[in-house]
Amino acid sequence: MKIFGNKWSEVREESEGLSYSMELQVVREGYDRKTEWFQPRVAVLPNGRLLLTAVKTALWGSDIFEGMWQSISWDFGRSWSEFRHIKVFNVRMLPDGCKEAATVETGKLHKPTEKVLYFGSTTWYYPGERGKVGRDTTHPRDVVYAYYDPAEDSWAEWRRLEIPDKDRHYWSMACCCDGLFLENGDILQPVYAMDRDSVGENFWRGCFRTKVLRLRFDGEEVKYVEEGNELSVKDPRGLYEASLTKFRGEYYLTLRNDLRGYVARSSDGLHFEKPVPWCFDDGSELGSYNTQQHWVTHSDGLFLVYTRRGADNDYVIRHRAPLFMAEVNPEKLCVLGDTEVVLVPNKGAQLGNFGTVNVSPYETWVLTSEGMHGDAKNPMDVRLTESRGANNRIYIVRIKWDRPNKIVENYVT
Repeated sequence: MKIFGNKWSEVREESEGLSYSMELQVVREGYDRKTEWFQPRVAVLPNGRLLLTAVKTALWGSDIFEGMWQSISWDFGRSWSEFRHIKVFNVRMLPDGCKEAATVETGKLHKPTEKVLYFGSTTWYYPGERGKVGRDTTHPRDVVYAYYDPAEDSWAEWRRLEIPDKDRHYWSMACCCDGLFLENGDILQPVYAMDRDSVGENFWRGCFRTKVLRLRFDGEEVKYVEEGNELSVKDPRGLYEASLTKFRGEYYLTLRNDLRGYVARSSDGLHFEKPVPWCFDDGSELGSYNTQQHWVTHSDGLFLVYTRRGADNDYVIRHRAPLFMAEVNPEKLCVLGDTEVVLVPNKGAQLGNFGTVNVSPYETWVLTSEGMHGDAKNPMDVRLTESRGANNRIYIVRIKWDRPNKIVENYVT
């Protein structure tokens, strides 16, 4: 077993009534200029271990997924085992020569079954060694799920989630969406979809519709129970890549749009009010667009993690660095500008495909990696990203609270 060294630095900040320190840790760095590590996530296991997963993507195109890998930590993330390939996520060949990849992101422990359940989506590619991502109706895209069994250290084969009215959900996905596992074992999972007519030539003008599904998992199979209302806007490409949280009895959904991020509120986690654009408390737009946002939720404070314009970052693809965090006013649905801090610095690489996880009552982690595709003007020239200091680092930002987070059980110490 090879253990990778770690680097970290620490700073302290204070929010309204809730203090925390931040420790920036580099899990690993370096790459072969052909592929990169992408979308790192951590799941907390019941025996005190931590499971890190990451997707490998090819750098010659966008969203060219080449499978998933995993790493284990026995010492609360101070060291990690060498990445191991997860064979169930191998790219599959379809009958017409196209390829299909399934990727999943944030995994959570499903306590009734003691398995770590993941949701994600399929992506398909045209034939050929360098076939680009399919954007037409040749193949559907599906919400998929897979689970990891900590007792056996094994993965089950991924499966497609059966959602009613497949034609309306011809492209249905859960990529980069965070759901909630409820105390009774049910799951509230955001998904987004386009119908068949919106896919293809209209894709970049079509609009995704987002909604939350209630699901049940019996340890082997996930089944659809019910769904909430659909949320969308007319701006390209609607609302998608949503993440859900619960804070002081209310549910909050943050959503991606090509022009700006949105937020919506609900009393039951299924039926949401009309989404509104994310703004600072002075009324100005947040400036986060065409990438995801995620929640950091403490029992005494609600925070948003995001990227945005206006940070001397015009050369970064879609302004996806640095990575920020700020406290949210849940009543006014706005970001408190004077609480904004930088979680991960801008070294020229995009940081927008990130995740968050509560690992203990005293720590919440934000994970991201440096995406090595060039810059905003020359996205395929990795030399531009390298020249600004990026090196495909996988980061963990350890947010250390000054008081216990009462919504988190103490799985890790």
